Amino acid sequence: MEHIDTDICIIGAGPVGLFAVFEAGLLKMRCHLIDVLPQVGGQLSEIYPHKPIYDIPGYPEVTAQELVDRLMEQIAPFHPTFSLGERVETVNRNHDGSYTIQTNDNTTVHCQVVVIAGGLGCFEPRKPEIDRLLDFEGKGVAYMVKNPELFRDRKVVLAGGGDSALDWAIFLANVAERVTLVHRGDTFRGVPDSAEKVFELAREGKIDLILKSNVVALTGEGHLQEVTLLDRNNEVSHIAADHLIPLFGLSPKLGPIANWGLNISFSAIEVNTRDYSTNVERIYAIGDINTYPGKLKLILCGFHEAALMAQSAFKYVYPEQKLSFKYTTVYGVTEF
Repeated sequence: MEHIDTDICIIGAGPVGLFAVFEAGLLKMRCHLIDVLPQVGGQLSEIYPHKPIYDIPGYPEVTAQELVDRLMEQIAPFHPTFSLGERVETVNRNHDGSYTIQTNDNTTVHCQVVVIAGGLGCFEPRKPEIDRLLDFEGKGVAYMVKNPELFRDRKVVLAGGGDSALDWAIFLANVAERVTLVHRGDTFRGVPDSAEKVFELAREGKIDLILKSNVVALTGEGHLQEVTLLDRNNEVSHIAADHLIPLFGLSPKLGPIANWGLNISFSAIEVNTRDYSTNVERIYAIGDINTYPGKLKLILCGFHEAALMAQSAFKYVYPEQKLSFKYTTVYGVTEF
């Protein structure tokens, strides 16, 4: 069990959560971020990293991943800490008003302020129709790669045709004993460069590429041992496998947030636009997860909300100090 003590715990490491670190950092407030995804960036990194964005001030055009990378560079002076690949399960208020948060991996975080920047909520994997899929969750079936070393010298079957399936097939080719990529089509939805690299690895015999087929069943005694495939001609085949990683995208769910006593309206958290606080003291909601009259689900609106949130949260972290607003053009950015 890991324990972390910080000033602000930010739930959600998407672009708005990352920028909240910057605004908090200007006021000398430490931040810890928790995200259910195994990397920062939220849906920008997970779903459309190569998609161009045109409405970020100062960037006529920037890809989603480039924006995430620049935000990480921007917050580096404030040394945020992260718990990635974990989901917040409980938020408990302490007698002094602070909060203790616990994740599904038993990480606990003590903080003065909670900021929910969960975008559309928790992202949960889309699970394909595969016989006995649920029986092998945690016993060979995983829906994301949190630690590639777990697959070293193992037989890994990946299923899917998007960027995640392509990228992990390429990466794990140098880690696993054998990688097999199964895709129901004969072309890929991912970026052409990645698709060509996968075809090249298959031609070189470094991975097995099985197209026009689906994984339909799993078998094993206590742990996954074999996957069954069905092709378009209804022919059945079997592959020995230690791990199956189905990568069919993610779907947003509000998740445990719905049980935290917050005012919820149409799967979004109601906030006071004065400072984007919720109805629960010391809990704020910024970005696409909140709702208020006139709400626009734009990244730049989330940035604005993060700035006002930080100004308001200051009084809980430094109750004995008076906040005085300072321009970065005058005082710069001071690392701490």
